[in-house]
Amino acid sequence: MTSTGTNVIRPYQSYVYAYPHKTSYRPLPDRPVLRELWSPEPKDALSLYLHIPFCEVRCGFCNLFTRIGAPDELTTRYLDALERQALAVRDALGDAGTDKVTDSIAGTGTGAGTSTGPVRFAAAAFGGGTPTFLTAGELERLCDIAERRMGADLRAVPFSVETSPATATADRLSVLAERGTTRLSIGVQSFVDDEARAAVRPQRRADVEAALSRIRDTAIPVLNIDLIYGIDGQTEATWRRSLDAALAWRPEELYLYPLYVRPLTGLGRLDGTGTEPGTGTDLDTVWDEQRLRLYRYGREHLLANGYEQVSMRMFRRTGGADAALGGPDDHACQTDGMIGLGCGARSYTSGLHYSFDYAVDMRRIRTIIDDYTATEDFTRAEVGRRIDTDEARRRHLLQSLLQARGMEVAEYRTRFGTAPADDFPAELAAFADRGWLEENGGLLRLTPEGLAYSDALGPALFSPAVRAAMAAYEAK
Repeated sequence: MTSTGTNVIRPYQSYVYAYPHKTSYRPLPDRPVLRELWSPEPKDALSLYLHIPFCEVRCGFCNLFTRIGAPDELTTRYLDALERQALAVRDALGDAGTDKVTDSIAGTGTGAGTSTGPVRFAAAAFGGGTPTFLTAGELERLCDIAERRMGADLRAVPFSVETSPATATADRLSVLAERGTTRLSIGVQSFVDDEARAAVRPQRRADVEAALSRIRDTAIPVLNIDLIYGIDGQTEATWRRSLDAALAWRPEELYLYPLYVRPLTGLGRLDGTGTEPGTGTDLDTVWDEQRLRLYRYGREHLLANGYEQVSMRMFRRTGGADAALGGPDDHACQTDGMIGLGCGARSYTSGLHYSFDYAVDMRRIRTIIDDYTATEDFTRAEVGRRIDTDEARRRHLLQSLLQARGMEVAEYRTRFGTAPADDFPAELAAFADRGWLEENGGLLRLTPEGLAYSDALGPALFSPAVRAAMAAYEAK
């Protein structure tokens, strides 16, 4: 855990949305064949994720794999490549029975794979970028790829889609509702126009409210609103304005994200000028205090307004739509059995996490997207990281412990044959000593203060090998 030199732990070190982090991935010399990777894996409850790496603008805090705009029919070429990848991956998964059903819908054959087990998708999601950057017709095609090429029944499983105020148009939302979307997540970040500009997110509250009205008109069961705290100049009063504006729509879910200033982002390029947080130790300390203060204010405000805390970031309205409709909880979508399609998506087997090259710099992202659209052979894994038993234990602990409900020690023991305290004695003892962790009734769970420090606790569980790989990664 990173400290300031006085045994004070910095609370905001890294958002652990996936482990190992993609900056620890490296080119795979053997380029393993997907058919062989997936042959021994259980495939009866897979998750499907389709990545669209396009946005109308790029927010100042964003370090996601995305580019602004899509000139020269780039979206068409990208969807063509996505379809080629889907056909190759579906063939690698095998299961002739499901292939026949899929092929009869699609009107084309892909050939039967070698697996004898059934292939079934238990959840689906479109992310990015901004999937609704695509036109309504392109969204139809994206759904067809998921259903006809991959065999996912979007109307029968939790199906989540990300959107933005500018792209949540009536025609796009109509397509998503008709195709079975159960959860729509919209990145608002702030309902205060000055704060949105400070975060380099050009939008007007009136446009945000209009988009939310259109979303509610679709009757999609679960609405999630993303908000950010720690913006320059943000106070408890302005934070409450955003919280109350979001609560007025009675969203089934709310995500409260701390602002990070990352290298090669819009705000990151301002870092060091004195105009943004993150310019030095003293300012970092002030910024940490601001973010912690706003987090605690937001948490208490949501709890008082009928929400339960699911993780540091995620809050769910008590008595709202069936939680299952919303798809997996924070971190749960990172479990083994993830099929990711698109040049920014990851796939997870029990022994390998793989994807394509990763970048934040816009020029590098454009090159990777262009290379992806020109790819004809998607039968092999190109970039990734092997997962051994130690990493599997760390990943399970991270995924479980960062949830407010905690982790059942007996479940961990059943899976790995050991107890968490045997595998991570120093780390868990340090968490407990700080008042972050408690064990009661066979449940290992973070305290409220532990949840507040999730972004310090998570990185503390990274393995030395992953830390070294991340440190050696050259930002690009």
